[in-house]
Amino acid sequence: MTTRLYTVATAPFEAARHLALLPAGHRARRLHGHSFLARIRAQLPAGWAPFAGAETDTLLAQLSECLAPLDYALLNDHLPVPTDENLARWLRLQLAAPGIEQVGIQSTRDRGAELDRQDHVHLWRRFRFEAAHRLPNVPPGHPCGRMHGHGFEVILHTDRHLAGPDSDGERLEALWTPLHAELHHVCLNDLPGLENPTSEHLATWIWRRLKPELPALSWVTVDETVSAGCHFDGEHYRIWKEQRFESALRLRRTPQDDPRQRLHGHSYLVRLHLSAPLDQVMGWTVDYGDVKALFKPVYERLDHHRLDELEGLADAGLTEVLHWVSEQMQPRLAPLDRIDLYQTPGCGMVLCWGDGRPALPV
Repeated sequence: MTTRLYTVATAPFEAARHLALLPAGHRARRLHGHSFLARIRAQLPAGWAPFAGAETDTLLAQLSECLAPLDYALLNDHLPVPTDENLARWLRLQLAAPGIEQVGIQSTRDRGAELDRQDHVHLWRRFRFEAAHRLPNVPPGHPCGRMHGHGFEVILHTDRHLAGPDSDGERLEALWTPLHAELHHVCLNDLPGLENPTSEHLATWIWRRLKPELPALSWVTVDETVSAGCHFDGEHYRIWKEQRFESALRLRRTPQDDPRQRLHGHSYLVRLHLSAPLDQVMGWTVDYGDVKALFKPVYERLDHHRLDELEGLADAGLTEVLHWVSEQMQPRLAPLDRIDLYQTPGCGMVLCWGDGRPALPV
């Protein structure tokens, strides 16, 4: 099995801009500002960082250095049309790190652009609605069989190369508005086609409603909770489930004068991704609760422990911890094909195998 290891770094910057390409009267033509986030994902060659275990921090330092001229600046002074898409292209040109796979710019929590190494751009927008549901086919006693509710979040991803000039946020918002009216403050089970409203069925329902009107739609993400969600690209389903654990460690391969040589710790976030066919009876690929239960024995070995004292983890860098979790989980959870591990918000590593679709790290 071929695995791929990516290093991810995310850094903020504050900047102003105006977008003169937009129609007259559009609010973003006026001078305004954002708290931006820039994210890069790179497949770094062995030995690139000063020492093993320093990859994420080194990539973050380079990203922050490249962003420094943009911080508290007018973006139009650096590029003529500073859209999220063009900012991603500008940033990729500034970065010296090898193996860059993806550059993302997030201008608000609810919108952004992702640029891949083939210069392909996906734009995305996030929407939210509040609704009730129950899953009618689960076994007796399953908590999802009871009527309950969620603040659902939906992310719509569009292929910029197919979308053309009308692919801005207003187009997505106009298409989403009637769906929001149907989904918000209702019981999903009452809607035709959502009698069994799993995340997977909801993603499919949204896809079928939007795709004829938006050929550039590339996939739909439905986040049922803050720790679990589903992606659908019209053919394939992927789900994810995440948890946080609090652990201590020492990076033993650091230079003696490096503070990471000392005992320290992180609030880690681990996200498990699974690809599987849809169960036609249950309406899901894998039960989120089953994923959590199968991960629990591994989680308990990680949480509130010292990682470099675990068997098989003499060195507890992100690469080693990722491979350790993968070795523990693959026999337990066959559909697993990707693990994300972040030691600080937005900064960490991704280990994946299989085709990886859909794979945008939004």
